Amino acid sequence: MNPSPAVTRRRIAIALAVVALLSPLATGLAAAQSTQGTGGAVVVAEGETVDGLQTAAGTVVVRGTVAGDLSGAAGSIRIAETGRIDGDVSAAAGTITVEGRVGGDVEVGAGAFELTDTGRIDGSLDVGAGSVRVDGAVGGDVRATADDVVIGPNADVGGEFRYDAETFTRSPDATVAGGIAEDTSLGGDSGVGFGGDLVPSWVGGVYGVAVNLALGALLLLAFPRFSRGVADRVARGALRSTAVGLGVLVGVPVLLALVAITVVGIPLALVGIAAYVVALWVGSVYGRYALGSWVLDRLGSPNRWLALVVGVIGVALVGRIPWIGGLVDLVVLLFGVGALALGLAGRYRSGGDSALSGGDPGPIE
Repeated sequence: MNPSPAVTRRRIAIALAVVALLSPLATGLAAAQSTQGTGGAVVVAEGETVDGLQTAAGTVVVRGTVAGDLSGAAGSIRIAETGRIDGDVSAAAGTITVEGRVGGDVEVGAGAFELTDTGRIDGSLDVGAGSVRVDGAVGGDVRATADDVVIGPNADVGGEFRYDAETFTRSPDATVAGGIAEDTSLGGDSGVGFGGDLVPSWVGGVYGVAVNLALGALLLLAFPRFSRGVADRVARGALRSTAVGLGVLVGVPVLLALVAITVVGIPLALVGIAAYVVALWVGSVYGRYALGSWVLDRLGSPNRWLALVVGVIGVALVGRIPWIGGLVDLVVLLFGVGALALGLAGRYRSGGDSALSGGDPGPIE
């Protein structure tokens, strides 16, 4: 049965709101010369080069090259081992991990900061965080303010290491050319400066939760039955959804790269990149919603709105746990994207609109 005019008008209004919310993301991520991005995930792929990156997102991952500076706020920021920032990094995030190379200075505020054994900062490091671990190379000085500061065995600091921490641990194998000194004057609210103001480290995490809740609410309002179907699909076959999600995550970039080989295919590839990033964001939100729905269904208290809140906030909290948080984020993304892909494929095969009906979403209500 076709939806009523009122339902149709509601869908159009909500769709326009979604477009307005997502359009900055598409603009910022469509091309290799992108300089800004907003949304659930901002990714600089391996082999890709951007002039600079100014962003506010749930997750930022740099596997390629940022020829300029990286700045902004996010739930998590990761410069992968293949990633390179030629300029400075100035950011606030829930977690910040540097596995690659930064050519300039790093000034960050975070819930947790880690410079791994493969990471290198050519300039200085100025960090305020809940926990700080330095296990890589820093060419200049280090100033660290945290509850817990650790200098790992692979640390190689060319300058002085000054810290203010409740607990401090240094490996005997670490190298600090300028010496180590405790400096209580570094204390105060952890944050990172933007134009002289301090942005607390929790701002990025709160922003990520807020935008995910906003997108989830729009999806539940516009497509209640489809959203319920995504959650049910995960509950019935989480492994299948995860496998499909992995295929989408790996296969789509390969397909887009093949399309971009020809000059004619470049515009299509750019549009595809924007659509792919949006799909990842939508899939990650659906994954959180599905997880929340599964928890509430087990408790015998199904409610779609509460499921969204439980899923988004729950994953955000777990995401702050080192290692475990990253794994949970990945799994939620995979089964969310997979369930979304399966739902869209089923709707395409049926050739109808029933899967996206704006009517009663069913038992979850």
